[in-house]
Amino acid sequence: MRFIDLAATSSAVAATSARKAKIELLADALRRLDPGEVTAGAAYLAGELRQRQTGVGYASLRDLPPPATEPTLTVAGVDAAIAELSAASGTGSQAKRRALVGALFAAATAEEQRLLTGLFSGELRQGAQAGILADAIAKAADVPAPAVRRALLLSGDLKTVAAAALHGGAPALAEFSLQVGRPLAPMLAQSAPTVEAALASTGVPAMVDVKLDGIRIQVHRAGDDVSVFTRSLDDITGRMPEVVAAVRSLPPGDLVLDGEAIALDATGRPRPFQETSARAATRTGGTVSATGTVLTPYFFDLLHLDGTDLLDAPGTTRWAALADTLPPELIVGREQAPDAERGTELFATAIRAGQEGVVIKSLDAPYDSGRRGGAWVKVKPRHTLDLVVLAVEWGSGRRKGWLSNLHLGARDEETGGFVMLGKTFKGLTDELLRWQTERFLSLAVDRGDWVVTVRPEQVVEIAFDGVQTSPRYPGGVALRFARVLRYRDDKPASEADTITTVRAIHAGQRSA
Repeated sequence: MRFIDLAATSSAVAATSARKAKIELLADALRRLDPGEVTAGAAYLAGELRQRQTGVGYASLRDLPPPATEPTLTVAGVDAAIAELSAASGTGSQAKRRALVGALFAAATAEEQRLLTGLFSGELRQGAQAGILADAIAKAADVPAPAVRRALLLSGDLKTVAAAALHGGAPALAEFSLQVGRPLAPMLAQSAPTVEAALASTGVPAMVDVKLDGIRIQVHRAGDDVSVFTRSLDDITGRMPEVVAAVRSLPPGDLVLDGEAIALDATGRPRPFQETSARAATRTGGTVSATGTVLTPYFFDLLHLDGTDLLDAPGTTRWAALADTLPPELIVGREQAPDAERGTELFATAIRAGQEGVVIKSLDAPYDSGRRGGAWVKVKPRHTLDLVVLAVEWGSGRRKGWLSNLHLGARDEETGGFVMLGKTFKGLTDELLRWQTERFLSLAVDRGDWVVTVRPEQVVEIAFDGVQTSPRYPGGVALRFARVLRYRDDKPASEADTITTVRAIHAGQRSA
């Protein structure tokens, strides 16, 4: 397949906001890929390179040769060129890599250069999110979309799933299974304003888990080998010695656990989330002495046990197996509630204990990896949203010299972009001001005298009193009295709350 055709598809996908049109464009491109090009081509359509490390940074993309006038590149040829420069190592490798990048870009037309620049920089903005690509793969291969999504969640690799679907169809997709040691996307919870609203989604009776103010962890154990992953599937094993020790001390057997790690004070109450987050982010071997903070793991689900996957088992089955496998001190506080009255009492107890709230769970639901369905519903005592910072304004007065006022955006599921909801500088301590100034200057794409526009990557948890109509912003709504609670380094922008959720709050109800 000509690389120019793939570049044209990318431009066309970016130019349309209609989900169905995006899927049609992507599916057509996938069908036209030669068998040997599917892995690389699917990666390019996803906005990434097949090779995880290329050694090509922003500096290498500054002084590019003029574009070619005629297209000559193929998808296979581009993949081979990138593979060659990725393999460059040793003496003279930097010069060799520069020469290879120059040759590749010199052979590319202007539109092809645009695509290549986006792929190398990791900033290809075309609105082709994982869900849209999964549907496009299903359409191109004529297989059920749920089969593609499940294979994608279990493998974590869209390129591999695309190749399997296009080459082997549904039978090849059915061969994907949970592998101990390879993380899978965690099941997510919707939000509800009250316990009653949550139970309307889950049904009664339901399990009520304490919602800890910690970081999500997924722990895999195979023999004595223990791996710890974040919700974004990053390996943080070296930073979690207490978690590793706790899981290693369990009776022999292979298992995959879902839970949280949290810093507690001497009385057992949670320490500020920033302490837990800072400890998880420490890259000094994970030793407790690095920050002085000890993390305690609590688990609420068991996904695999001794060769048996439990993903499709109902919650009651998984939780019974968890209780049989782990000691009570490693299991999150939970109780089955027969009605809203008891559920509300458990919610109040969790809040009094300093926790975030509760997660109410359907007893019969399977573990729906990677999805935010109605089977799990979280209830907090206030309105909060996880939003993405789009830009930051320089402060004045006491905040002069610091980036202060945040421009907040909700995720647009249709376009893959973000919709601005307002600004805030409330809740920012001097420590946060110093941190965010450094952070957002590193994400800057345009540094104005007043506003610094940034790559939409940093998620921040915002509390607010309500949503109001506002013609000032493109989404038609704005947050009332927004204030910063904390930065969410554990959550990618792709999991930020959506404009649909914000509009549902405005209408007097959360999506359920």
